[in-house]
Amino acid sequence: MENLMFVYCSCKVIWTLLVTILGYASSLPVGDDSICTAEELAKYSIIFTGKWSQTAFPKQYPLYRPPAQWSSMLGVTHSSDYSMWKKNEYASNGVRDFAEKGEAWVLMKEIEEAGEKIQSVHGIFSAPAISSGTGQTSTELEVHSRHPLVSFVVRIVPSPDWFVGIDSLNLCEGDQWMEEVSVDLFPYDAGTDSGFTFSSPNFATIPQDTVTEITCSSPSHPANSFYYPKLKNLPPIAQVTMVKLKKNHLGLPAPYLSVPAKSNEIIDSVSETPLDCEVSQWSSWGLCRGLCRKTGTKIRTRFVLLQPANNGMPCPNLDEETGCVPENCV
Repeated sequence: MENLMFVYCSCKVIWTLLVTILGYASSLPVGDDSICTAEELAKYSIIFTGKWSQTAFPKQYPLYRPPAQWSSMLGVTHSSDYSMWKKNEYASNGVRDFAEKGEAWVLMKEIEEAGEKIQSVHGIFSAPAISSGTGQTSTELEVHSRHPLVSFVVRIVPSPDWFVGIDSLNLCEGDQWMEEVSVDLFPYDAGTDSGFTFSSPNFATIPQDTVTEITCSSPSHPANSFYYPKLKNLPPIAQVTMVKLKKNHLGLPAPYLSVPAKSNEIIDSVSETPLDCEVSQWSSWGLCRGLCRKTGTKIRTRFVLLQPANNGMPCPNLDEETGCVPENCV
């Protein structure tokens, strides 16, 4: 009897240990290549730099109503159980509202619900908007060893549903937090609005499409504001840099000193995208003008659709003349 009790107790201990281990494992981030074993918490400064200049992106560059600018940044630190947005997947209602209108309430609610249900969110961070296409904004964020991923979105203003951002960037490398990381950012289409240009009217995409990266050749349509068929790749429209904050002798993060904003001249000198002139089709030929029984002339015209920029191909002649024989002569 004593032996049976010993076996029973031993099995109970092993079973309790198994349940505890499995419970701990289930609370860890799912799908990570490796578990983060760095110190529990780390703080970073995050600096967003807009590079949306008229020199780098001359086609249909918004100069007014409204001019080129960036929305506020909305981001989150999280585990791999949560995803704010993902390329080639459908945007949530919150991401749709943010990408189309810059409204953050639904997205904030989605983040809070994910944090409450599966405890996948560690913290939310935001940074002020930028009132021009070039400039900087910054804030701080905190990551946790069980929540080492960073995601954020910034809306391109004006645009139908275009944004830039990062999806699940891991700041932990094994037992170390990364000291600094910089990422070039390119435009994305949320797949919820079908506009081609920065100032397109609201035209919902039905059925909704997935989030896709906008390139110099996709969407392959001349009306697309980012359509530059002679380029291999678009220049970065923005950049984000995250720098780990050092701790002072008291163990507190050292105060963050903001990086001075780069001037437009410095940013513009980085990328000069040539833009060729675009003209309309020829009009029909006009009336033949001239004396009866003698050779006359007639003219057709076309007009400029897009002015050249940055040493792009200049505009051709906008009118053409040819010989003709006057009609209805008396």
